[in-house]
Amino acid sequence: MADVSALKEEVLETAKAGYREGLFKGTSGNLSARDRGSGLVVITPTSLPYDTMTLEDLVVMDREGRVVEGFRKPSSEWKMHARIYKEKEDVFSVFHTHSPYATAFAVLRQPVPPVLTEMIPFIGGDIPVAEFALPGTEELGLRVAEALRERGACLLANHGVVAVGSSVREAYLRAVYVEDASRIYHHALSVGTPCLVPEEAIRKIISPAVRG
Repeated sequence: MADVSALKEEVLETAKAGYREGLFKGTSGNLSARDRGSGLVVITPTSLPYDTMTLEDLVVMDREGRVVEGFRKPSSEWKMHARIYKEKEDVFSVFHTHSPYATAFAVLRQPVPPVLTEMIPFIGGDIPVAEFALPGTEELGLRVAEALRERGACLLANHGVVAVGSSVREAYLRAVYVEDASRIYHHALSVGTPCLVPEEAIRKIISPAVRG
């Protein structure tokens, strides 16, 4: 079996950083990364607090979701992760969060428009909403992959956020930017009508390299 020890360390460190950042609470949310050589996926376990999680708690799966290393069960959203990797070969990390401001817009099923210039290079534009699907299903992964066609992150209707990337760090940074943009958009809505980044500026800023 491929040596994924370094990838496990990165997943654990980033999951704990996301927990400290407030991107999820308790045992909610999940993070995975796909090994470029073997295709094996390192994923956080289900129903385990992040503050007590260790490297031994992480689960390694193959492309079909079969556990090849680890004594715990993988995240309940492993089917979503597996489907995203199947649909998007350029994605090597999936970060699912329940960050409060972004999730509030997910509950409203309202996309977050391009209110910040930083959203363009990091996310690709606005933050769309993936169609509703039941948690823990492959269908949810398919809906997410569709929403991520030209974006690096999306909202999950009545659920939360998914950010993807070519690396664990990129997926994490996108998840942070989604919550930051959602928070600022929320505050702007409370005092007036937000002005969006002009379309002409978006065309000049955007690069195909950032598209999830």
